Amino acid sequence: MALAIRLPGTGWLQRIQVPLQVIFYIAFFMVAQRLVDWLHLPLPANIVGMLLLLALIMLRVLPLDWVKAGSRWLLAEMLLFFVPAVVAVVNYSQLLRVDGWRIMLVIVVSTLLVLSATALVVERVYRFEVWLAERRQVKRDA
Repeated sequence: MALAIRLPGTGWLQRIQVPLQVIFYIAFFMVAQRLVDWLHLPLPANIVGMLLLLALIMLRVLPLDWVKAGSRWLLAEMLLFFVPAVVAVVNYSQLLRVDGWRIMLVIVVSTLLVLSATALVVERVYRFEVWLAERRQVKRDA
């Protein structure tokens, strides 16, 4: 007995969803760059753009579904964005021979610092959420 598996048909809107969302991210970055230039902010435009995007999502101005597929695609293809950097490192073999251990030390220490800071923030947010849940429970019981 043959079993034919047919994937559900995708409409034209689903096919252009990811490219449209990536174009939205690019436009959002360009707006953030203009904002940084105009306000003379000491932050890079990508950080300002991410903070603005987070604020719009948290305030429910921008629905998460409008940016979810594009962000998943960009994360899935992230390795592609690192290829030029790796190729550029190969061009500096003399630098790696002389100062390679220092570079590795900086990479290891910075990675440990980022992991520690992330763990600290996650722990604090978890404790805050537990405190909020207990507070809500006390209000319900009262």
